[in-house]
Amino acid sequence: MTRRFSLRRATPDALARDESGVTVVEFAMVAPVLGLVLLGAFDVAHTLYARAALQGIVQKAARDSTLETSAELETQAVLDNKVRSQVRALANNATIAITRRYYRTFTDAAVARAEAWTDTNANGTCDSGEPYEDANRNNTWDRDGGDDGQGGAKDVTLYTVTMSYPRFFPIYRMVGGSTTTKLTASTVLRNQPYSDQNSYGAPQVRNCP
Repeated sequence: MTRRFSLRRATPDALARDESGVTVVEFAMVAPVLGLVLLGAFDVAHTLYARAALQGIVQKAARDSTLETSAELETQAVLDNKVRSQVRALANNATIAITRRYYRTFTDAAVARAEAWTDTNANGTCDSGEPYEDANRNNTWDRDGGDDGQGGAKDVTLYTVTMSYPRFFPIYRMVGGSTTTKLTASTVLRNQPYSDQNSYGAPQVRNCP
């Protein structure tokens, strides 16, 4: 036997006590918030996974780069291309930037101190013909004291990979945040002593461009 509720015969008190459809209304109120929370959790989880995977990729590539056979630019390009293919397995639309900077010691790499210069215009950078000490003799002022490339035997190389890709979930667009994820992973390793380390010679004083 089916019992039906009629609005025509219902009193105000009966309408106030009736709870039919409450669950649907409550779900409609909670569902959007729950959906946003889940999207945010998925996005954070993917970012953490991508960061860990990227660090592993960088560690492997950096170790391979320290071998004697990896001192040539052609070999380094092959290694970098392998890194790019592995990174795109994480995000196939990612923009990838790879840099190598080498130093004489681990201490130099950790400090990353700019080459000494006379900041005559007090703007914090070497420019306008200001004199500087070219410690690594590469004919340019280096803000981090390093030099581009893999370096030679026993040099310490900072290998860095940066990947940027559009976020997979629209949660940040809804809250006004950035729609791009940017991850950076780096490692510092010393090149194998496959030959005698080259000498930079005495530092020379030059003028900034």
